[in-house]
Amino acid sequence: MIEFKNVKKVFLNGTVALDGVNLKINDGEFVFVVGASGAGKTTLVKLLLREEKITSGKLMVDEFDLAKIPNYKVPFYRRQIGVVFQDFRLFEKKTVFENVAFAMRVIGEPAKVIKRRVPTILKIVNLQDKFDCFPTELSGGEQQRVALARALANNPRTIIADEPTGNIDPNMSLEIMNLLIKIQKKNKTVIVVTHEEKLVDYFQQRVISLRDGRVIDDRTGGMFNAQV
Repeated sequence: MIEFKNVKKVFLNGTVALDGVNLKINDGEFVFVVGASGAGKTTLVKLLLREEKITSGKLMVDEFDLAKIPNYKVPFYRRQIGVVFQDFRLFEKKTVFENVAFAMRVIGEPAKVIKRRVPTILKIVNLQDKFDCFPTELSGGEQQRVALARALANNPRTIIADEPTGNIDPNMSLEIMNLLIKIQKKNKTVIVVTHEEKLVDYFQQRVISLRDGRVIDDRTGGMFNAQV
């Protein structure tokens, strides 16, 4: 479970990025986080990844208190989270298999485990026939699916997708979102940060709307809040 309790984040220049956020996301939920530029979406993600620390309040992710977790435990915490970015962030000189395997090698998984697990993950994202391809040989949608496979590599509890459809066409956007829904049904928590109003309205999941660092709307099966 993810829980924000009166979380405030103020940067050194005085900018208040989050201002008293109270929010609970249960295990296995699918949540859209929406809001205009500057609403606090990026800060919320950075806090969840422990790239930034909260200024006040409390932020719990499962058993981890992110205000108190020592730095040496942060890498262990992050293994529970898979992240998908808008710009894919793939290694251009590595194959699809190698890109996904890299995330597993970083944490010291044995070669035999990698050899067994990577094909399974690639099958989930419908890339089982692209093992030996390089990113430049793939479409934008396929590259994003590789990024999603890499996020799944270490079997995280939570997937955070930060504008995952920003660099792909509408048809591919639907495909990526359907994959994320499929993954959520495997008892994963999925958080999608997006400005894509049509996608949010189409999929009818929980929608959390931010404005000026505050939660202004939180509804399940609701529409994109036009006020943001």
